[in-house]
Amino acid sequence: MKLLRIVLAFCLLFLAVPSDVYADEVQDRINEYTSKIEELQGQENTLANQIKLLDSQISLTTLRINTIRGQIDKLSTEITELNDEIDRLEELKTKRLELVLHRIPETYKRSRAPQFGLLFFSNNFSDFIARLQYLRTVEAEDALNYRKLQDTQDQYNERKTLREKKKEQSEALKKQLEKESAALAQKKREKQVLLEETRNSESVYQRLLAQALAEKQALERALVDAVKVGPINKGDPIALVGNSGYPGCSTGAHLHFEVRKNNAWVDPAGYLSGKTVFDEQTNSNWSVGGGSWDWPLTDPIRLTQRFGHTPWSYRYSYSGGIHTGFDMTSGSSVIRAPQSGTLYSSSQTCGGSSIIKIKYIDHGDGVLSFYLHVQ
Repeated sequence: MKLLRIVLAFCLLFLAVPSDVYADEVQDRINEYTSKIEELQGQENTLANQIKLLDSQISLTTLRINTIRGQIDKLSTEITELNDEIDRLEELKTKRLELVLHRIPETYKRSRAPQFGLLFFSNNFSDFIARLQYLRTVEAEDALNYRKLQDTQDQYNERKTLREKKKEQSEALKKQLEKESAALAQKKREKQVLLEETRNSESVYQRLLAQALAEKQALERALVDAVKVGPINKGDPIALVGNSGYPGCSTGAHLHFEVRKNNAWVDPAGYLSGKTVFDEQTNSNWSVGGGSWDWPLTDPIRLTQRFGHTPWSYRYSYSGGIHTGFDMTSGSSVIRAPQSGTLYSSSQTCGGSSIIKIKYIDHGDGVLSFYLHVQ
């Protein structure tokens, strides 16, 4: 039997090693992908490097997803084992409680019987001592049963607490898995769009980067030499949706709307009022907005590109791959001021001979809103 215990202990020790080794290998691979991504982000912006970057990000996210799934599976097994143990403890607790409740009347009777009664009913002194020892043994067994009942109750509560903790961990991991899965789908979509738009051509890729940079430079020039139109009120019409800047800086009729605070790009959703719009990135409705501004276009509004990282934002290398505003269309071409301020107008060359028309509103307190590609 002793030999069997030694063999089992050795086997458990042996089996535990691969788990630790695997965890170390996973972390090493995560560190490897992270270092590679940082290295690629610091290299020359070429199509080949951009594809390598996306491939590394896809591999890293896939590894994270597999790791999270493994953790969820492990927690699921542990929760199942805890459920079984809780059931066993509950059954044991019920049996021990029944035993204690059964012995309470007997214990009460013994406590009411004085020792001289034992002496009276004893045949001799030795019999008295034996009866007294028996009584003390029974009392010790009762005390032991009470302790066992309390220990079982403590173990039962401890296992239930541990189970709830693991359930919370599992739910948190499921949310993390959902987030990572969405990120993986996003990265795969980015790679697909990149290959489709560039046709795997370095020259096309560089041309798209140059067009995006030209649009940004046109906007910067507009801040310097725009013509002041004058004060406008919230809801006043300021322009019409157009395609100015085509083909150098526009691919179709839409409004590029962005907001800057102290010359830094900010998410327009923080200023626009809450609204449900159709989001072409997810091909579904999206409830967005948390501010007090009106939307510059009327319903129904379609967002063709969000703020932040999008499948098309690889073009905006100057912003770190972030789309700096909302691209949108609607059934009406009239653009209205979302908030009162001072209106400015500008026309700039963009992408060669193309002319892009830009409006912007100074709302005060360092806040500017921009309207690009207008008629």
